[in-house]
Amino acid sequence: MESFMTLFISLLEILLALGSWTVPSEAKAFFVFGDSLVDNGNNNFLATTARADSPPYGIDYPTHRPTGRFSNGLNIPDIISEQIGAETTLPYLSPELRGERLLVGANFASAGIGILNDTGIQFFNIIRINKQLEYFQQYQRRLSSLIGPVQSQHLVNGALVLITLGGNDFVNNYYLVPYSARSREFSLPDYVQFLQRLYELGARRVLVTGTGPLGCVPAELALRSRTGDCDPELERAGDLFNPQLVQLLADLNRQIGADVGFVTSKIACCGQGPYNGIGLCTVASNLCPNRDIYAFWDGFHPSEKANRIIVSQFMTGSVEYMNPMNLSTILAMDEKA
Repeated sequence: MESFMTLFISLLEILLALGSWTVPSEAKAFFVFGDSLVDNGNNNFLATTARADSPPYGIDYPTHRPTGRFSNGLNIPDIISEQIGAETTLPYLSPELRGERLLVGANFASAGIGILNDTGIQFFNIIRINKQLEYFQQYQRRLSSLIGPVQSQHLVNGALVLITLGGNDFVNNYYLVPYSARSREFSLPDYVQFLQRLYELGARRVLVTGTGPLGCVPAELALRSRTGDCDPELERAGDLFNPQLVQLLADLNRQIGADVGFVTSKIACCGQGPYNGIGLCTVASNLCPNRDIYAFWDGFHPSEKANRIIVSQFMTGSVEYMNPMNLSTILAMDEKA
């Protein structure tokens, strides 16, 4: 099997016009898979409790209205699209995703899901990772009927793919019951299968994120910490998971993005209880007046300001954060291909 990296370096930018639709040469589609860190509204279309469709979510979004993003404003995929000069991808379940909008790509992410199929069962109807892959196949059939199979394959092969998974497997599965036997079972075979299947479906330029400081998010501080110190058990989990993920990706010879480190606040902008870490953000929650000085918007999710710091590392970060290269380097290599 030819590797992601080899294909990334050697892919030719060739477009064949089929039918009445043509793909512009500068087009680069963007596909997103993962959880609430990157969900931009799919769960709005589902009967689930994992939703961000009520104020004050979206308070700093251009419309100042909730969109389904677990953020005060833009999330990570939005800012990546902004940085690469592309339109924001629509949620795959959105009825607006049709016609030419399919050429932009799609966001398949769903809040609450994890690598494991039993992660997030408390949220009921969410798009688990295998279902996200099914939707990706369905998307390609729709795209092929629009622009033809040759151009469709070319668009998918040349697209940027973002994957953000793993955090929920710890906070909403392994460590949902602290110090349980389940918390000792984590491994990555399901992630290997997912990445291999994604490759088979045409993904070539893949950006994979590690987990952040799981034991330091306001929700976990409120649940586990009396002193404000990060929870050592969850921090240990992240310390074990991220090196395994890097090794897994190295073994598969894939293009990856490692976790991004930056100084975080212990207190969420929006929430209630200790560290504003209890429950979701609602109209009745404490709400900070200046979101730009808070790393966390709610108990689990970064603010737009923090998301911008994360994406800046994706774009220009050193190998300390991005392995084996940052996104700007990838895009520059594409331009020369």
